[in-house]
Amino acid sequence: MGVLLKIFIPLLGLALAFYFYSAPENFSEEMLRGKRVIVTGASSGIGEQMAYHLARMEAHLLLTARTEAKLQKVVEQCLKLGAASAHYVSGSMEDTKFPEVVVKEAENTWGGLDMLILNHIGYTYFNYFNGDVGHIRKLLEINFLSYVAMTTSALPMLKESEGSIVVVSSMAGKTSAPFSAPYSATKFALDGFFSSLRQEFIIDKVNISVTLCILGYIDTENAVRVVSHAIRDTPAPKEECALEIIKSGALRRRELHYPSQAVGSLLLLRGIAPDFLDSLIRSNYKVENIRR
Repeated sequence: MGVLLKIFIPLLGLALAFYFYSAPENFSEEMLRGKRVIVTGASSGIGEQMAYHLARMEAHLLLTARTEAKLQKVVEQCLKLGAASAHYVSGSMEDTKFPEVVVKEAENTWGGLDMLILNHIGYTYFNYFNGDVGHIRKLLEINFLSYVAMTTSALPMLKESEGSIVVVSSMAGKTSAPFSAPYSATKFALDGFFSSLRQEFIIDKVNISVTLCILGYIDTENAVRVVSHAIRDTPAPKEECALEIIKSGALRRRELHYPSQAVGSLLLLRGIAPDFLDSLIRSNYKVENIRR
């Protein structure tokens, strides 16, 4: 263990230094002014906070989520904050036709699209895998296939605008963790698909950026409710997280790691000491509070 840490700490310092100093820091709110942006999962949590940040930046917004009443309130607040325009489409991503409906609404309203922010997730449990294959199939439809469907529908407009795709993912999509097998499977799928799509864009000289957002534990109401009894970490603020996602999309970065030091350290460990990383992750859980 001691030898490993002596190797790990200098490498971590180099990696984090490279990340911070190589990333462009010339973000300006002007980048989003007048831009046409879809935000999914926008009625609460990180999605709601992204909507408010974008509204202050005077973007045009199309928001979507399941609950119409919540979306109406978010849209009203966005208009008060200065959004160039704000609309919503309510519906469930369980409906395989809904992603196309949302994109069509953007086309009818604006005639184009500059940024697609994919942020929605379906409900899942936080516990030992219970053998329910049907639940994983349903979750894949919401957390993965609807992302693919929305991207497919939006590609013609994004190609025309040379726009951006921003995919909100998780550490659970980069490294294994207990008690989240269905959720983790969907997030790994996002990485595989969108990282491959990025390669194809580069090969075909398609000027659309793909930003994959690797998030740790964030203080959204849903996350805190589901996992706070079993995780020792302190959650990071959703407001700052939302702003970092927007910045990364506007700067067309490959990946966002947030919180940067925590997520960056874990990703570095994954490459050089995966067994140690697994044990570190397990030690962060209050297993006695997990009920089968």
